[in-house]
Amino acid sequence: MTANKKLLVLPGDGIGPEVMDEVERVVEWLDAKRRVTFSVERALVGGSAYDAEGTPLTDATMAKAQGADAVLLGAVGGPKWEKLPFEHRPERGLLRLRKEMALFANLRPAQVFEPLVDASSLKPDLVRGLDIMILRELTGGVYFGEPRGIETLPNGEKRGFNTQSYTTSEIERVARVGFELARKRSNKLCSVEKANVMESGVLWREVVQALGDKDYPDVELSHMYADNCAMQLVRAPKQFDVIVTDNLFGDILSDCAAMLTGSLGMLPSASLGAADESGRRKALYEPVHGSAPDIAGKGLANPLATLMSFAMMLRYSFDMDEDAALIEDAVEKLLAKGVRTADIRLEGRAPVSTQEMGKALIAELETLATEQ
Repeated sequence: MTANKKLLVLPGDGIGPEVMDEVERVVEWLDAKRRVTFSVERALVGGSAYDAEGTPLTDATMAKAQGADAVLLGAVGGPKWEKLPFEHRPERGLLRLRKEMALFANLRPAQVFEPLVDASSLKPDLVRGLDIMILRELTGGVYFGEPRGIETLPNGEKRGFNTQSYTTSEIERVARVGFELARKRSNKLCSVEKANVMESGVLWREVVQALGDKDYPDVELSHMYADNCAMQLVRAPKQFDVIVTDNLFGDILSDCAAMLTGSLGMLPSASLGAADESGRRKALYEPVHGSAPDIAGKGLANPLATLMSFAMMLRYSFDMDEDAALIEDAVEKLLAKGVRTADIRLEGRAPVSTQEMGKALIAELETLATEQ
């Protein structure tokens, strides 16, 4: 059968290659069982790319990412590369991918699986049934604004500076994604900024409100300051459904929400660009967790976040909702059976390895597919 999905895999650094191996196991299963085929190509990004190619992302790999139907990334970074010049740091490869692919909408779900309710640091009644989607603007704001830099003042003192900047169109396009997501969920959208102290926040609130009034009057829109949102996430998280916010606040709030679920090893993400005339979006999918160099190569890493990032890919890039749900159902059933890696292990029960978790997931997929 001719491959009909072109996938670029960028394992990256640390535990990235290990967890990506388990994704490719699922890709092979889908090829064999679900009448869909993938053309999979691997390339380097981050520290591994710098070591082999002298840059965290080559022009050739960037071109492959632009031509792929979707990109799946593991993780980048680690202490080995912390002293490199800024432009050679592993994270610059990831930022280049986001910028040049124009991946402006970062979707980070924070969902608590019933078997992991007790793994959260919050009381079970606060997180049971939690299902939040945080939408982070990804290509603007303080991470990309100009001017930026470090300068020496006349008195010899140094000054570091970054620019927080957003245009109407940048705000509107990510807000529109937020409204559309809300329509597919509970019809509630909370827009988060700091309009009380930041002019960029004032504009953000004005643009989101105007868009809601004009095109989405059916969606219940609320506004919240970012510091209050952080507090509310740990006080009463189930009040939220979809949150839309800027790059900096989205980075912070999504990590806060991530810990409500009990483990960063369980959380996927999707970064989407604008749809072209055919409806195709450039997209990159990655787990929320980092490269975890302290456990790299030991078979301890939890591959579920990367596997669920792949499920998000099936849903958002390929409209394969049934197959995405199959993977998500398999994950929940494994957790209910007590199959856990060390980060979410049950007391008194030995954890499984990265590879054992991958094999168990394939077995669960086989069972579920047979039952359909």
